[in-house]
Amino acid sequence: MNAGASQSRTSGLAFGERRLAFWLILPALVLTIGLIFVPLVTTIVYSFYDANLARLNRADFILFEHYQSFLRDAAFWNSIARTSYFTFVSVGIELVLGIAIALLIEQKRKLFGWRFLRVAILIPWAVPTIVTGAMWRWIYAADYGALNGLLLQLGVIDRYVPWLVDPMRAMNLVILADVWHSVPFVVLLISAALVSLPEDLYEAAGIDGASGWQRFIHITLPLLRPAILVVLVIRSVEAFRVFDLIYIMTRGGPVNGTMVISYLTYQKTFSDLKVGEGSALSFLVSAFTLFLAFVYVRLLYSKND
Repeated sequence: MNAGASQSRTSGLAFGERRLAFWLILPALVLTIGLIFVPLVTTIVYSFYDANLARLNRADFILFEHYQSFLRDAAFWNSIARTSYFTFVSVGIELVLGIAIALLIEQKRKLFGWRFLRVAILIPWAVPTIVTGAMWRWIYAADYGALNGLLLQLGVIDRYVPWLVDPMRAMNLVILADVWHSVPFVVLLISAALVSLPEDLYEAAGIDGASGWQRFIHITLPLLRPAILVVLVIRSVEAFRVFDLIYIMTRGGPVNGTMVISYLTYQKTFSDLKVGEGSALSFLVSAFTLFLAFVYVRLLYSKND
């Protein structure tokens, strides 16, 4: 009898805890549905219509015509090519610099001021992207920019150079701004991974006569693979969806030289008022970013790690 009463009391407590848990997570659940799923479903629906902000109530149902049109459009594929170039170059440079800086900081841990250096390196990442774009646009300005002023004083140039008028050069300069802003994030993740690496492996390798480069290739890099995977996935997804820097610095120019896919989506939706085309483009961007993340995971992750 006592055992039955105890079991009943326990089940009653469990039910009460589940009910309390439900009421506690309900506000977050409602916010998630309202802020994520409702706009997501709305965007899916709009992508199947010839919707325009000026006449949303008179949109025609066209199913997959937007998707088919973009997949046959040279401008779409050109924007994908520019976005891919921006992503691979930017993330590649950030990864190399991030690992190098993290290793340098880790090796200088015993020196005075290394903690300050570790904090100071994060300052560019703490700056909002909009502010970063405005700052670098001022640096590259043709008539009053800091870059022209510095190079002119050093005698490298004899007249001011309009840095952002050449399409390829403009793209590379935007990449430089993105690298400056995002390298600290890579340093942070790689530094956290370096702290957890076992010292005994390096001691054993040193006893065996392994050089510093050999220890880096055969010990450090393999053990950093999970952190590198996280960096690649997060930064590649962010870089493929780059918008803020392009909007502030170049507006997709010159001559569409920096017209990445996210800015093209913005133009279709808010400049041309073509909500249907913009919605379809946003899902194509999502498909490309998911494919990119899948490729990284397949290349860098294995069940034996």
